Amino acid sequence: MGVDPKNSSLNPAKDNKSKVEELPENIFVPEEPKFSLDDIILPHKVKDEILDVATYAENSHLVFEIWGFKKTHKFSKRIGINLYGAPGTGKTMAAHAIAKNLGRKILVVNYADVESKYVGETPKNLRKVFDAGKNTNSILFFDEADAILSKRVTNMTQAVDVSVNQTRSVMLMLMNEYQDFIIFATNFIENFDPAFMRRISMHVKFELPDLECRRQLWKMYIPNELPNNINVDKLAEDYEGISGSDISNAMLNAAFKAARQNANALDELLVREAIENILASKAANSPKKIQRKEISEGEFLKATK
Repeated sequence: MGVDPKNSSLNPAKDNKSKVEELPENIFVPEEPKFSLDDIILPHKVKDEILDVATYAENSHLVFEIWGFKKTHKFSKRIGINLYGAPGTGKTMAAHAIAKNLGRKILVVNYADVESKYVGETPKNLRKVFDAGKNTNSILFFDEADAILSKRVTNMTQAVDVSVNQTRSVMLMLMNEYQDFIIFATNFIENFDPAFMRRISMHVKFELPDLECRRQLWKMYIPNELPNNINVDKLAEDYEGISGSDISNAMLNAAFKAARQNANALDELLVREAIENILASKAANSPKKIQRKEISEGEFLKATK
């Protein structure tokens, strides 16, 4: 008995088509912002730039209507903000705080949410993201944005390169058409394609906390109910080059260790041990630098004989 190729499960065209599953429409759902401007501790310069962004909506009528910028900047009512800098410095918290200050929900997008192994599907998913943002009047927030705003491939050698460039082109088009807030965050701004850099209105650099910020962060992450002998000022002075995320993790790790030891209070030594472990792991994760030893001409000649 013959087999109908149109109905056969061996038909590769039919199988491939069935594998390309559309993302459900409700995968891109906005949420209430988790943080406010009062929740984030940042150096004064960074906080001031964030306030400029956060007050954009309330000042837009003055700037565009009364001061006439709607005539000279017809397509600038959209605003793209890029928050960049070291990991753990508050970029994601700031994105939520901006949305909360604007009184709107935030739609958080990671590249994994839109990426598809099937050619042509990723651009379609991107369109769904922008449609969802528009239909729900929410703030679009692309976290780890370098994954999607990275440089386009110039020497295309395989189909995936074409797909990457297609995705970048669609993203550029969507950004041009979208007349609303878009927030990006990245640890690697150097990977951004220049075309995206030009279309982002503001770039805010997040830096590791200074002494005063570290002092405030240590205080913030020590609960009032916690019995302890922690000297916040000393910790802030002793540990430079750490992020707010490092301080948060150190406090929690130390607390769990104290609990395991049945301690009645959290000793500062446990906190220092926790932060030292974090610093050691970060150092191990950093690329090793090649050490070059300066030698004299005589030593060089001797070594090469």
